[in-house]
Amino acid sequence: MPLENYGVLSGTLHRHFRERPDGQGRWFRVHLEVDAPAGRYACAVDVDSRDATAGVRWKVFTLHASVLDPVASPPPGYRDLARASGSGALDQLRHPALADRPGCLLGGHPPQWYQRILDRLNPPRPWISGSCLEASEALEPVLVPGRPVLVFGEPSAEGLGMHNVHRNQGDPYGSRWWADNGVWQDGAVLTRRPDGLFDVFLSTFSTQTEPTDADGHPLRPQPY
Repeated sequence: MPLENYGVLSGTLHRHFRERPDGQGRWFRVHLEVDAPAGRYACAVDVDSRDATAGVRWKVFTLHASVLDPVASPPPGYRDLARASGSGALDQLRHPALADRPGCLLGGHPPQWYQRILDRLNPPRPWISGSCLEASEALEPVLVPGRPVLVFGEPSAEGLGMHNVHRNQGDPYGSRWWADNGVWQDGAVLTRRPDGLFDVFLSTFSTQTEPTDADGHPLRPQPY
């Protein structure tokens, strides 16, 4: 089954800070404080995993607001999103603006000449692998206090907050996160720049594989 709840928080970034890793140097997060009408939300962005064998991968890029409709300019506050294309939900593997290779959405591999055109219109954005500190350093430049921010993920069960702000599909069979796999429920952090464009931070873990099926489960078992 997918996440119990999924949606987007729209607000104003107050500040961010890094969490200390645990006693073994694992499970590191960057915390965002976001102001919205209901109060100040605590948002945890995982840049490390509780699984010691899982490395983190990320990418940072810029998107035009129009590709994020209908959630490019939502009213401040949290709103649930339907786990479906066109609802405003995000899917790192299926959303046309987020997928690594847009041509693959057409089915199969397009001709090379057509792929070259697609690459010029929407250049490939490879994942970067590294440490939790490197992932934090990649995220923090877009976390400008006072900027409008969109945080996609799962709302906290208690209090004002957001978590699961990362890919939420492709976890392997037998892992503790298998049951949370689902499509159109990926997390992300987006901050709106003065020119109206959005800076985007996406993250995933090396144990999460792609492609995934209609339930968000991996189609092949091996990691990258």
